[in-house]
Amino acid sequence: MTAPASALDLASLLCSRLCHDMLSPVGALSNGLELLADEKDPEMRKRCFELLEQSAKASADKLKFFRLAFGAAGGFGDQVPVNEARALIDALAGSNGRVSVNWMFGVDALAKPAVKTLLNLALIGLDALVRGGTLDIGAEVNGGAIEIVVRAAGQRVAFDPAVGQALEGTLPAGELSSRTAPAAMVQQLAAAIGGGVQVHVTAESLVMGAVLPVS
Repeated sequence: MTAPASALDLASLLCSRLCHDMLSPVGALSNGLELLADEKDPEMRKRCFELLEQSAKASADKLKFFRLAFGAAGGFGDQVPVNEARALIDALAGSNGRVSVNWMFGVDALAKPAVKTLLNLALIGLDALVRGGTLDIGAEVNGGAIEIVVRAAGQRVAFDPAVGQALEGTLPAGELSSRTAPAAMVQQLAAAIGGGVQVHVTAESLVMGAVLPVS
């Protein structure tokens, strides 16, 4: 087990990840506004407005997701409805268009650490499905512990071994990047409350699990 990254380094890398993911939809908004300013054809202007609406929705969906996945999410209490997490992940997956999401919830609400864990594992799963596929997500309370499972399945799952090391807490702090930062946050979050994270990967599937004590 290597020493975890400092809180400052991890926060900086999570900010970098957020900015990286926001660049595309925000850039599309900027480009759409430039096109709209010069376009006179009514049909083309209508198309520009449609693209602007899509980009604005994608930007809002990502911001809502990262607010809860990375941030303090002060708008919620200690317990977060699982339907809130489901809506955030469905919106993120919906922008992909090639990923279907299946849900198996045995609880109505989860503590914030569990929701953050679920969201970030789902994000890692979506990143691995570069060619599309299926994302199965489940959570239940069993024997005083919250069990979370995320399975990404598809053709040639793309999973960076460094992400697996970050999930298991064996990635050297000096090798942490914006890509592995969400995994490192999940590992540190679980360890801080006496839980743990496991990962298993094959050519066509990625299975990640977390066991967290009920707070």
